[in-house]
Amino acid sequence: MKKKTVLITGATDGIGEQTALELARRGHRILLHGRNEEKGKNVLEAIKKESGNGDNDLYLSDFADLAAVQEMAGQIKENESSLDVLVNNAANYYKERRLTTDGLEMTFTVNHLAPFVLSLNLLPLLKASAPARIINVASGAHKNIHEVDFDNLQGEKTYEGYHAYSLSKLGNVLFTRELARRLEGSGVTVNSLNPGVVDTKLLHKSFGGGGKSVEEGAQTPVYLANSPDVSDVTGKNFKYKQERPPSDLAMDADLQKKFWEVSEELAGDYLP
Repeated sequence: MKKKTVLITGATDGIGEQTALELARRGHRILLHGRNEEKGKNVLEAIKKESGNGDNDLYLSDFADLAAVQEMAGQIKENESSLDVLVNNAANYYKERRLTTDGLEMTFTVNHLAPFVLSLNLLPLLKASAPARIINVASGAHKNIHEVDFDNLQGEKTYEGYHAYSLSKLGNVLFTRELARRLEGSGVTVNSLNPGVVDTKLLHKSFGGGGKSVEEGAQTPVYLANSPDVSDVTGKNFKYKQERPPSDLAMDADLQKKFWEVSEELAGDYLP
């Protein structure tokens, strides 16, 4: 495999950090995203020490702030000559309903709208670097949503933490399939994945821990980022390096289109 430039969001701990390390070990240039500069620099140094690969960089952005996401995308386009892989991994879980400065529900913003904004702002660079790949880290939790209430998308009527998380992960899969359709023939593939239940900070925050190791959790994003076996595969969902169908709801083409259109309306001025 040729050396790739890979942007991994939420890469200062958990699955994102392990994915960054594994891909750095394979000789790729890693662009880490995080919120905390000190923590990010520590992870960069650890990756350099463990992989022997020091050709990496750090970009900072708070995904609860879509203006900051847009700004980071601009910095990447200005600084980087190519981007071969984007791994949308950053996510969070909020037990109580919280709003961003834009008045949007926090879980939906961080987990769905932020990667939506980032991906679309980075598309020119990804297309120019084709063949390129977008990988969206979703979750099996998306299967808990059996109907989308667009009047309660932001938890306006009722809010429950796991439901909000599941809805945002359904958003990841819907976005994957609709974006893949829109990018046909561009040389940019888009796939989603379910890493399984992994022992991460998010899992501890939401359910108290347990699950597989981060090494196991990183196997599928590393595979989708690096393997020649999936170079032409797009619009699919994976688990444990195998293609696995998402829920029937996630495969609804009309819902994919509507979710995209609503996301565009909510993201507004932060889109290119």
